[in-house]
Order: sequence, then structure tokens, then C-alpha cells
Amino acid sequence: MSRLLLAALAMLTGGCMTATIEQSRHTLTGVGEGDSIVVLARSYHNGNNTEGKFIDCIDKQLGKGSRSMTVIPDEEFRDAFYPWFEPRTAPKTPADLPSLLAEPAVVERINETGLRYIVWVEGSTEALEGGGNISCSVGPGGGGCFGLMWWEKDSDYEASVWDLQQVASAGQVAADVNGMSIMPAVVIPVPLIAPTQTTACKRLSDQLKMFLFAGTG
Repeated sequence: MSRLLLAALAMLTGGCMTATIEQSRHTLTGVGEGDSIVVLARSYHNGNNTEGKFIDCIDKQLGKGSRSMTVIPDEEFRDAFYPWFEPRTAPKTPADLPSLLAEPAVVERINETGLRYIVWVEGSTEALEGGGNISCSVGPGGGGCFGLMWWEKDSDYEASVWDLQQVASAGQVAADVNGMSIMPAVVIPVPLIAPTQTTACKRLSDQLKMFLFAGTG
């Protein structure tokens, strides 16, 4: 059993995660001085609410680094653009943009905030198959747990980029990260969690920056 535990530990600490990054471009993009972006969770599409903490993570990643962007927080954006981005009234496809931009109040707020891109994010992190067993016992000399459990997690997210300047969909960026978490037990169970969601956030954010700044000199 000890060899199995050591092998599993080595496998995880060696980086037992795989990441797939994809992108599809429809139009040229760029980020000019004063341009801002908002990242929103798409919840109406299939009833699966994208986790709020994942959106917060994307916001933080886009707002830092060498190619940082001005990010409008979700709540601040919805308050400023109320009622046009409430769940029942938000535009569902890029085809809805012309009617949205026909609203003088919406155009006024866009000019005030410098909003250039709306990024809709959908996806989730789910636990997949697993296995193993851990047994615990207590005796006169003490107690402990022995065994091994493992499970897979998959973090699959897609970001759709709407360009308000071109009144069109600029394209999509997707990140799918799969990883195996293990919990070896030699007296005490020690969970070793594969950070699939954190990794997906960073990979998706990095790719979004590359996508958006592609046409910037």
C-alpha cells in the first residue's frame, strides 16, 4: 500500500492536469486608451449559473499584469445599466445589440464608462468518476486511517466576446482543465486537490488578453 500511496503522490505533485485552450475569431480586436470591459455570467442559457467566484477570478486576472485592462465589476455594471442587463431583459445574442444600442440612455452610459467589450462566460466545475477506499480504526494503542481515494474534476468554461464598437461578436475563447485529486491516508487522510478551476481561470484570462490585444500595436 505504501508504494501505491507514494506513486499517487508523485503523480499529483508532478502536475496531473491537462488543459485544452481553444479560440474562434470573427472580427479584429484591439484595446485602446479608455476602453473598458465587463465579464458577466451567462445564466439564462441552460439554467447552469456560472460560479460567481470564477467571474471574480477572471476580473482580477484581467485587471493585472503587463496588459491589464479596466474591468467594470459585475454589480457596478448592472446598476449602471439597469434595467437592460437584468436576467429577463439582457441581450441573448449579438443580433440583439443594434436594438440595445438604439437606446440613448445605454449609449450615454457606454460613453461614460468607456465600455468596449462585453464578455459572457458560461461553464462549470464538476466532479467526475473516482475510486479507492480509506479504512479507519481505533484500538488500545491508538487509531488511524489507511488507504487511498481519488477522483477527477473537470473545469470547462467558454467566454463569448461582444464588441460594442463593431456591434458584433468578436469570437469565443474556451478553457477546459481536467485534473485528478487524491487523498492518501497513512494514519491521517491528507487531501491533495488538483486546482482545476483556478488553472482554468488563469488560462482563460491569459487567452482573453491575447485575443483582445491582438490588434493593438
